Formats: sequence, C-alpha cells, structure tokens
Amino acid sequence: MSVAKKDYKRITTKSLIEMKANGEKISMLTAYDYTMAKIVDTAGIDVILVGDSASNVMAGHETTLPITLDQMIYHASSVVRAIERALVVVDLPFGSYQSDPKEALRSSIRIMKESGGHAVKLEGGKEVKESIKKILNAGIPVMGHLGLTPQSIYKFGTYTVRAKEEEEADKLVADAQLLERLGCFALVLEKIPAHLAEKVAKSISIPVIGIGAGGGVDGQVLVIHDMLGMNNEFSPRFLRRYMDLYDGMTTAISQYVADVKSSDFPNEKEQY
Repeated sequence: MSVAKKDYKRITTKSLIEMKANGEKISMLTAYDYTMAKIVDTAGIDVILVGDSASNVMAGHETTLPITLDQMIYHASSVVRAIERALVVVDLPFGSYQSDPKEALRSSIRIMKESGGHAVKLEGGKEVKESIKKILNAGIPVMGHLGLTPQSIYKFGTYTVRAKEEEEADKLVADAQLLERLGCFALVLEKIPAHLAEKVAKSISIPVIGIGAGGGVDGQVLVIHDMLGMNNEFSPRFLRRYMDLYDGMTTAISQYVADVKSSDFPNEKEQY
C-alpha cells in the first residue's frame, strides 16, 4: 500500500519521526563534497550522511579509523554549503567520543559550529551512554549506530553479519531501546539479520535506518560511491548498483586521452 508523501521543504529530526509515524520510508545517502551533495539534495534525498566512510572512498584508507575530526569538519562544511532540503548528519570519527564524555561534547560542538551540520552520529550503545547524554544535554541531535560498527573492526576482526547469536541480538535490542530513552532521534542498523532489524524498528518509536538490515526498517542508507558503481571492488549482498559509473567514466576518460593525443580535441568549434 503506497503512502502519501508530505511535501517537506526542509527535513528536520522532527520530520523523520513524522515520516516513521506516517509509514513513509526515509531515504539516506552519503556525500562528502559540495558538487555531489548538490546533486543528491536536488534529487530529493531526505538525509545526507557525511560518513567516516570518507576515510575509505575519499582518502583510500583500509578502514574508517584514520580520518580525523578536522577532516570530517572539512567534508561536512563542503556538504552543508550545497544543500537546501536534506538533513545533514555528520559522523563523529574514531577517538573523538569513546573515552571521555567531555571530549565527545567538544567534538560535537566543533562539528556543529564549524561545519553547520544538523546532527551527529556515533557508534555503540550502553558503552557510550554517558557521551550521548552529554551531547544531547547540549541540545545537539544524536543519531545512533548499532550492529556492525566499522570503528570497532579490530575488535570484531571481520565485517561479517552481526547479532546472529541470541546474546548479541538481545543486547542490540536493549541498546536500541536505550538509545531511544536517552533521546536519540534515529539510529542506523548495519549488517544484521532482517528479522532482528524489523523487530527493533517495531519496538521503538524513533526511525531505524538500515544498511544490510532488510526491508522491515524505516529507511535505507548506502554509500553514494557504491550505489553509483564508482567502486567496482565492493559487492556485498545488500548493495544495489543504480549505475555503472566506473566503466562509464573510464571509457570517457580514455576517449579524452585518445582525442588529445590525436589532436581531435579541441576542434575549431571548441576554441576562441
């Protein structure tokens, strides 16, 4: 059954909660620069995530761990300058919130003041409760992230599906309910069984955004480079490629090289 969409001129945290209540799915994509963010926003996306995945797709690191707070602020400020409608959520990078709630607050304040972002996202449940409370008490919206938490990759040792065992699944449900009680406006569930993600989404009133978490949640997020096919080395089951930009771009660039080498470019109409 299709749901009539409310025409939001600007998406806010309140908008997302309304969308869940009205049964409207939430669309979310990453962006890290002005040009891409402008395109994504114009296309009608609800939420833009300035993800610490910039560490991988923009800087070429193996994990999300190396990216710094300064670099996240740079990417986020570039995105914010482009958008007119979407809500911009900015990842708190590894090391900027885990050990000290005061440091978590300082990091979040810097993101909000220096980038103009609208909210922050961080990974974890009960173990980062005090950091979340500190940030929320300052009036900064927080999006949670449970399941596969890439900043903990060296703890897990693998990017495999999380919460398949009962004990971990029970903890995930408890953590999701805790995040709602603390005041988070939404949360991401990454790479967990679809039935568990649906259970979580039905057990809380805040929106649940999935990535590799099935269709029973309130919305979906993908990394823009993956869904546009710019990255041809990453093919998890949950990824749907909407374009094949890798082949298209390499073909175009190869043709440009050939045209320059043969003096075909520029022609008479392409010069002054």
